[in-house]
Amino acid sequence: MNTAFIELTLGSYIISHGYDSKRKEHLEHVPSDKFSKKLVAINRIKSVSEKYILTDYIDGRWIYWEYLEDYEAVKKRLQLSF
Repeated sequence: MNTAFIELTLGSYIISHGYDSKRKEHLEHVPSDKFSKKLVAINRIKSVSEKYILTDYIDGRWIYWEYLEDYEAVKKRLQLSF
């Protein structure tokens, strides 16, 4: 099976490491001074908002990435990939 990718310009991100015993989400904020282009496997993208792209990670964590592209352009590119 071939994996489709989308090129995005990503910056700072937030890693969700899950929840503690009181159901409080454990978040790790990872700031970045700059954005860089990355290829993201489309099957890893779980949702897109105007500020963040939510992806899953191989070990079950979730990552919220800031991105530079226009929301509508990303939405259109993803729709064309299906």
